[in-house]
Amino acid sequence: MVKKKDVTSMRGALEYLESVGDVLHVKEEVDPIYEIAGIQKALDKGPVIFFEKIKGYPNFYDIGNFFSRRDRMADLFDVDSPNNIKFRFHEAIKKPLPPRKVAEAPCQEVVITDNIDVLGYLPIIKHTERDAGRILGSGIQLLMGPYFSGGTNLSFNRIHFRGKDWASISTAQITHLGMAFFKLHRDKRIPITVNINPNPAAQMVAGTWNVRTIVHHGMDELGIAGAFQGSPVDIVKAKTVDTCAIANSEIVLEGYIEPITDAVWESNEAEQSKKQGVEPFFPEWVGYLGESWLVRKLHVTAITHRKEKPIFYTPLAHSLEYACFDILREAGFYEMAERIAPGVVSDVFIPDYFKWGSGVVFQIHKEKPQDEGFQRNILMAALYNAPGLRMAIAVDEDVDIYNADDLFWAIESRTDPERGIIIGPGGMRGVAAQPREIRAQGIGGWEGGIAIDATVPFNEVLKYERPSYPVNKVNLTRYFTKEQLASVYAQQTEYAKTLAKRGW
Repeated sequence: MVKKKDVTSMRGALEYLESVGDVLHVKEEVDPIYEIAGIQKALDKGPVIFFEKIKGYPNFYDIGNFFSRRDRMADLFDVDSPNNIKFRFHEAIKKPLPPRKVAEAPCQEVVITDNIDVLGYLPIIKHTERDAGRILGSGIQLLMGPYFSGGTNLSFNRIHFRGKDWASISTAQITHLGMAFFKLHRDKRIPITVNINPNPAAQMVAGTWNVRTIVHHGMDELGIAGAFQGSPVDIVKAKTVDTCAIANSEIVLEGYIEPITDAVWESNEAEQSKKQGVEPFFPEWVGYLGESWLVRKLHVTAITHRKEKPIFYTPLAHSLEYACFDILREAGFYEMAERIAPGVVSDVFIPDYFKWGSGVVFQIHKEKPQDEGFQRNILMAALYNAPGLRMAIAVDEDVDIYNADDLFWAIESRTDPERGIIIGPGGMRGVAAQPREIRAQGIGGWEGGIAIDATVPFNEVLKYERPSYPVNKVNLTRYFTKEQLASVYAQQTEYAKTLAKRGW
């Protein structure tokens, strides 16, 4: 029987997905060293993986691949199409729903403050044989109050426990959290909570690399998550630090970010060599092996969690799990375009191959000659409003932006090599992740991005008419059985289906 949807907690979401057959259980014991990561990578983009027995950690479950499919999120949040989730987030940006503070919370049913040993207690995985250690990638940092200009910030960042109760925590300086850690409050001890497996909406917001002028420093990101899920996100006062935790989380680490003077190396090798960006760390979202840095120190003062077997979460940093972490970013780009030229952008998409928002595609709607050129304003604004963006592309409405073949056909056939390819100048700030980033200018330098205008000039649209075969004038069921048609459709590529749908 299909369960009633409860999106305010991961448990509620999993119960629903179980009822529709979208959870695959692993009943055999698995090792958090390599095995969990290997299984998840092998089944990437498939169902949610639920690990029932974890070697050395009998008191925990674990899940992976939860956010790898947009159709799953559309179903979970009652959005009519995966391609329309961004518009729900767009409304949430404009009308956030502030969090609600509660006195008691599931995440605090068990409270541990003595003899803290995070690696000994939690089934943190090791991704690959080149990893510096067992890296926590699932914790959502909640920064709020005076440390975020009165707002709330949600973010994912890699955490490496090199001690029982302390860890390195890496944040790009250009991010909201990085600005707080390295510029605004660099000499302060900052109270923070690391929330593992809170409500899905909060995790989607946390995973987003936001468009800076739209989701800005001091904004209520918990409010965006609340508006998206349709109810306030519950928060609760932390037990040992002066901040809050997300109430429906499975597990919470409470603690402090120590002052910059207590910075630590991310790995033993980096500490020995005293060289930044040289020693390996673990797979990064860009698709390359990440490097170790000198970063802020996280000191844990408490571990709290649900009493009933908590559910851990192990996203892979380099995987298609990021498919749902770019949707709020799409909404941010859409709002940015609306502020520049209302109505000119009809859709925005960040495909899987643009890892964690490293690229973006705008679908352009030109109604009159005066609209010509706005696409380039929008492309350049995208490069400068999202530091580190590598590629921004604009195409017309007749192009299927959700199909890579159609997209690259438009780039090949419509881009003016002299005027249509725009290089964003470098020398600015970005994120220290892409191998080609210029670090001579400082950690996280950015050598610029590429904007491609693959739209048809308004006054030349007749030259670019796409011939349409009469697929809408034939009824295939007159000639073929349903079984025959199903067999043909199974053989067709996605590009063939795209062209066949419109007769192109």
